[in-house]
Amino acid sequence: MVAEILQMLRERVRPGITTLELDQLAENQCTKWKARPAFKGYGGFPFTICASPNDQVVHGFANHEPLHDGDIISIDFGLIVDDFYGDSAITVPVGEVDQKTSNLLQVTKDSLECGIAAALPGGHLSDISSAVQTRVERDGFSVVREFVGHGIGRQLHEDPQIPNYGSSGRGIRLKEGMTFAIEPMVNVGLAGVRVLEDGWTAVTVDGKRSAHFEHTIAITENGPEILTCLGS
Repeated sequence: MVAEILQMLRERVRPGITTLELDQLAENQCTKWKARPAFKGYGGFPFTICASPNDQVVHGFANHEPLHDGDIISIDFGLIVDDFYGDSAITVPVGEVDQKTSNLLQVTKDSLECGIAAALPGGHLSDISSAVQTRVERDGFSVVREFVGHGIGRQLHEDPQIPNYGSSGRGIRLKEGMTFAIEPMVNVGLAGVRVLEDGWTAVTVDGKRSAHFEHTIAITENGPEILTCLGS
């Protein structure tokens, strides 16, 4: 369900649409499926999606401002079905974007794939973190350190926290049956972020762009399985 709603939103992103329209689309689909939005009301967050354009890293508020050609928009979304949570995020280009922005999106997506590939039974938690950081920094981008991935299941945020940086071979041993939300946030410029006066929206300290991709995964005896994926 999470994957299908994000795909629907991806297809609707275009110059002129507002993030509030995207938020309403997501909420309407949750209602149709009798699923509960995971973010709305969580800690007082007022929207169904986190909508974070351009230099906004995460937790952006949906609004009436139309998206413009050349923008990017990060959409983080989760829902609750039968007391279980799903959580995923994508960053989508709005119309045509420049080469640097295109590279940012590709590297961030690649880093998520590298982190997932490192989530192997018998390995260590920090193997995921190291794999993400290595891929990001190889191309000269920066890993956000203030926000992390997390365990997920009957709660949206469960232990353990999963940083997107660090040395491999540390932390808990990964076991079959564990479920994680892995979510690299990657900046073009400096790694630092600051939170706006609304208490939620995090932006890059230098005003440069940021991208965010996330999947909920399960660790199986055969390796990681992506749960928030529509399949090949």
